[in-house]
Amino acid sequence: MTQARSKLTVFGVTALAVLLLDQLSKYWIRTTPELHDYTLIEGWLAFNFTKNPGMALGIHWADTWVISLVAIAATVIILIYVWKTMKPANLGYMACMGLIVGGALGNITDRIFMARVGGYGGVLDGHVVDFIHFKLRIGDFDVFPYIFNVADMAISVSIMTLIVFYKQLMPEYAGDRGDAEDAPDSDTASAPGPDDSEPDDSEPGDSEPDDSELDETEKITSPKKESEAPSRDSQKD
Repeated sequence: MTQARSKLTVFGVTALAVLLLDQLSKYWIRTTPELHDYTLIEGWLAFNFTKNPGMALGIHWADTWVISLVAIAATVIILIYVWKTMKPANLGYMACMGLIVGGALGNITDRIFMARVGGYGGVLDGHVVDFIHFKLRIGDFDVFPYIFNVADMAISVSIMTLIVFYKQLMPEYAGDRGDAEDAPDSDTASAPGPDDSEPDDSEPGDSEPDDSELDETEKITSPKKESEAPSRDSQKD
């Protein structure tokens, strides 16, 4: 298996696993009424089935179909970024990006299909299913008052991992380390060995004469030519 194929496999398997786990857990909650409001750990963790028409953390700044289009566009941009950074990337980075894309696809699936399933709208009008509620309170303060799902967890874990291990995972740092490892040592590359010099195949007599030797040759031969000229004239007489 080539390195590129290994990276794509890690990315695809991670994204698919998150998508399947997210959709199965949402289906389980939706079709099990007794879990719509169920305490797992008293005062800490509970299931609380809700439908979120907006974005993460309950932010609702536009119509649901607009938010759905923005989510789809953002996912496409992430996929393009992953493709362009795949060559210098390592497997850890590809796994993190698989978590992000898998989580995004999980929530987009809700936005595309849940309105039809629930009978309250068309494509892109679906509300995202949330059900995990961290209920810890300190006094009158809710530590984390938002309800989320498996897709949100995958995205959050990936982002936190990329932040904490930025230099170990991000492609620009991984690429620099790879180039540094592949580059030859400067001392060994610059200092030629005893056998590195090219042998001189030319014979001693094969060297071309320089300008000074040519001048000396002309001086020797030119008087000879002048002396030959009168002898030819005398023969004519």
